[in-house]
Amino acid sequence: MKYCRFQLSGRPQYGLVETVAGREEITRLLVNAPQDSSGDMEDVATKRMQPVSLAGAALLAPVRPSKIVCVGRNYREHAAELGHDVPVEPLIFLKPPSSLLAPGGQIRRPKIAERVDHEGELGVIVARTCYKVGPDEDVRPYILGYTCVNDVTARDLQNKDSQWTRAKGFDTFCPVGAVRIGAGDLESLEVITRVNGVERQRGHGREMAFSIPAVLSYISRIMTLEPGDLVATGSPAGVGPLKPGDLVEVEVVGVATVRNPVISAG
Repeated sequence: MKYCRFQLSGRPQYGLVETVAGREEITRLLVNAPQDSSGDMEDVATKRMQPVSLAGAALLAPVRPSKIVCVGRNYREHAAELGHDVPVEPLIFLKPPSSLLAPGGQIRRPKIAERVDHEGELGVIVARTCYKVGPDEDVRPYILGYTCVNDVTARDLQNKDSQWTRAKGFDTFCPVGAVRIGAGDLESLEVITRVNGVERQRGHGREMAFSIPAVLSYISRIMTLEPGDLVATGSPAGVGPLKPGDLVEVEVVGVATVRNPVISAG
């Protein structure tokens, strides 16, 4: 099951996404936000609507999280390409919710930054309050579903600053695609990044230095994860610069794809 958030008659709505005759369409409205279901989508009532092509819909970011928690250097080869060792425990940071960007929205490359990079990632949507989860506890009941995330980064500012808030936190620096409901196989998910149709990144969940269960457990022992929160699980190797005019897309295979053009801010 897959859902999106979109504008319909001037109002934001959640919609059920289904494949009809080979193309994805929004076929029904969700009466309540998916994160209000505590992970049980059978509790989410739907109502009929005139089907709308997903490609032609006025899409919004599909999540409204209280926070976006990201994991840095969670792929060994990515840590190496940046000249760093893999951390001994998950390296986490926050992106502000104001950085969220809908599919098709424009990534604004700030003039203050000399280099802005793509970082394609697998995103996890939290289903229910997640606090002090044990290292051996099954985390799947806490997972509403998965999405694709582009952790856009002003690389020169990241290297300049002692912390990453500025480099990661600009408006439009967190494009997010539609959400696939269900925990599924936590290690088989594959993320691919393309710029202007050329593949730049490819990574699997099994290649993470810290698995999704380990990441969720670790974060939950520091801060409470709330329903609807977004956890970006790290970027594989192959990050690279974006320039105005580029089209960058991040795909989580079998889940969703988020595509965004890049422009110069201002």
